[in-house]
Amino acid sequence: MTTPVRRRGRTLRQRLLGYITDAVGRLTAAWRILTTAQTRLLNALAAVRPGRSARTGTALRAAITVFTRSLAAFDRAAMAFAERWASTDLPLIYREGAWTMLDNAGRRNSLFQWTDRHRAAVTAASAQYYADLTGRIQQALRRGRAFLRAAQDAARGTADRFNATVLRADHPLGTVIYGNNSRHPVDAWARAAITWQAVTTANTAAARTALDELGTEWVEIRDGADCGWTSHDDPDRANRTLRTVQDALAHPTAHPHCQRELLPRLDLIGRTTIRTGAPL
Repeated sequence: MTTPVRRRGRTLRQRLLGYITDAVGRLTAAWRILTTAQTRLLNALAAVRPGRSARTGTALRAAITVFTRSLAAFDRAAMAFAERWASTDLPLIYREGAWTMLDNAGRRNSLFQWTDRHRAAVTAASAQYYADLTGRIQQALRRGRAFLRAAQDAARGTADRFNATVLRADHPLGTVIYGNNSRHPVDAWARAAITWQAVTTANTAAARTALDELGTEWVEIRDGADCGWTSHDDPDRANRTLRTVQDALAHPTAHPHCQRELLPRLDLIGRTTIRTGAPL
């Protein structure tokens, strides 16, 4: 087997970490617009005394206007992130995965070209992940509007109806809601989602490059010692096993924060008697 070549002295994992850290920072910064606006609105409404005076109405309308503008600012910033991530960052990450596969095979990076198959692979990934991110953004906007309605109702009622602590607990805009209705902090969700998307994209590129540019149907898997093949708890352990490229394309990662890497096995080209999943 060819000894891996580490381009510019850095591993793929280190290069991906740079993309991931930058992306998570940009995404959480966009979300911070929303959470800061929530705090500002609660503070402003707490200072407004319930009643029907002209001064109270003016202060309430001003606070609502500021929050509404912040919702729009969050939407712009978060959507700008999603568009850049899908259209620019993920293709770069895909190319990094392809280049790393070539590096590890001792081949020139110029062997990789944006063929129709590579373009189709990264386009499909980008479209899926763009939809995932924009879905979360739209969810956050709906929750922000629901919070605003609840805060308005509470501020317009009697003094004992307005409770900032209860409003924040009922509408925690610094969280995202998963399919099982569990709530998770935005920073934890962002890191898990972005890491999943980056590693999946890079490993998809590596597997496709192994087949298309290197002509091998076999890759060697490096992963966490306890990581399963299809999920973390899968008893079929992934680390230091041989897998077909098709299997690797089906399972480029097993779970968020997965450490899976693919290495080329040029020495197995043409071999038909190997069982996928066989340990080294």
